[in-house]
Amino acid sequence: MEIKRFDSLHPHAMAVRNTVFVEEQGFVDEFDDTDKIALHLVMYHGGTPVGVCRVFRDREEGAWLLGRFAVMKAYRGKGNGSLLLAAAEACVREAGGKSITLHAQCRAAPFYQKNGYVPFGEIEYEQDCPHIAMRKEV
Repeated sequence: MEIKRFDSLHPHAMAVRNTVFVEEQGFVDEFDDTDKIALHLVMYHGGTPVGVCRVFRDREEGAWLLGRFAVMKAYRGKGNGSLLLAAAEACVREAGGKSITLHAQCRAAPFYQKNGYVPFGEIEYEQDCPHIAMRKEV
């Protein structure tokens, strides 16, 4: 696996997000203005994009947000998500970040917990999908 960083929303990132979030999960509001300010990571297998996420600074000093984390169905459950998550955490650390907060789909919360994220707050719904806030000190 190879992970590349992009300062803008790369077409490969768009393709993975469209496949996972729009086609597979039925979200309609997938792309937003945050894409213009975020650092985008794309994971490749043999040149094919198979995973994505974005990270960007939060308002609090040293705090970052992680979002739009997706791995193509054929590549899930094989450790690829953990590799991509570790790469995102490395980017945040390199930029001087101290913590990462994310808004996980509740069905994905065990994956993030396995990777050291701690849930907090109440469950909220985004496009009718339950999400929980999670945080990790990096």
